[in-house]
Amino acid sequence: MRVISGKYKGRNLKAVPGMSTRPTTDKVKESLFHRMGPYLDGGNVLDLFAGSGGLGIEALSRGADHVVFVDAQGAAVKTIHKNLETLKVDHGYNVFRQDAFRALKAASKQGRQFDYVFLDPPYGKVSFDKLFEALIDHKVLNVDAMIICEHDPNDKLPESQALFEKVHYDMYSNTIAVTVYRYEKQEDTNV
Repeated sequence: MRVISGKYKGRNLKAVPGMSTRPTTDKVKESLFHRMGPYLDGGNVLDLFAGSGGLGIEALSRGADHVVFVDAQGAAVKTIHKNLETLKVDHGYNVFRQDAFRALKAASKQGRQFDYVFLDPPYGKVSFDKLFEALIDHKVLNVDAMIICEHDPNDKLPESQALFEKVHYDMYSNTIAVTVYRYEKQEDTNV
């Protein structure tokens, strides 16, 4: 596992020890970021279910302003810190050991809003519908935010979801698919 492009290009990343996480492969990561644009023009990123932090670190390497890494597992949080330390990243991020839904609530209380959100929950254990609902309820998305969902290909995510427009779907293997949505905030109709 390595950083594909940008400031930290070619640098190796450690995976979370054990079998509790599934790192995003370099091939999938490269394709995802190609779809998002080869380099980010700033922006705030939320790497929910961050695992080793590979997606958020790739975003930092490619020009993201700030990345918030969230994972509920202690081993994952330690791995994220180790990877950031190895790369000598000394600013532009926060790492939290927290449940995803509590993290979204906390981000809302802090007034954080994101331009890119990576959702890669454990397969079959977390509802994407509930995650989308929480993103809306907690108002943590900037207009036109991209939500990148990595999931089992057998899980068919909807064409549209409340205020989210599906903009891309790709299946990389019989175990990995990615669906990308764009947040389309509707204007407040209360006058």
